Amino acid sequence: MIEGARVPLKGWQQAAVAVGSAVGALLDPRRADLVGALGETTGKPAFERVLQRMKRSPEGRAVLLERPRVISSNVGHAWDLPANTFGAAYAKFMGSRNFSPNDRPPVRFMETEELAYVATRAREVHDFWHTLFGLPTNLIGESALKVIEFEQMLLPMCALSVVGGTARFSEQQRKLFYRHYFPWALRAGMRCTDLMCLYYERHFDEDLEDVRRRWGIVTAPRPTP
Repeated sequence: MIEGARVPLKGWQQAAVAVGSAVGALLDPRRADLVGALGETTGKPAFERVLQRMKRSPEGRAVLLERPRVISSNVGHAWDLPANTFGAAYAKFMGSRNFSPNDRPPVRFMETEELAYVATRAREVHDFWHTLFGLPTNLIGESALKVIEFEQMLLPMCALSVVGGTARFSEQQRKLFYRHYFPWALRAGMRCTDLMCLYYERHFDEDLEDVRRRWGIVTAPRPTP
């Protein structure tokens, strides 16, 4: 059982949580708990579609069967892998920012254990996607990744996060985002494979550029000033 995954809500309660989370997340996009609650209360149809896609994919079925968790005890070996590997790139991404894979808030508002795991998986692979696409964790990088997440999962929360994030941009940031990152993210999200159907942990020891090519990953642009 996924800890904290089953908090039953009536219709009006779900709406109240969704509205409250949306307002709070727009005011402070750094509140991962509010962003997560918004994704859960508005994203059931999207997570159901992702679940069905995973069931149709051999690698996705393996993820659903084994339910790997992206926590320190399971991914710590990535820090010991050769520098060219996907796992080492993920470890460098996390270590350089002093991030811990254990920091993600738990899923609370999904109706079934299966959907709760899909929502948890979507939350926990977020940093794998940062690593693969070469995106920073600043406001521009997070907004660009939310574009890709929306294309991959059609979660309403992702679209709202882009709106909320870009509203906080400076004029220079807004110009940079819409000139370089937004069109790239649209192309990248459509070109790559179904990212929710990948068992990332099984590919940690593979060359980073090899997995990018195999999965159709186009890395983020490096626009000149």
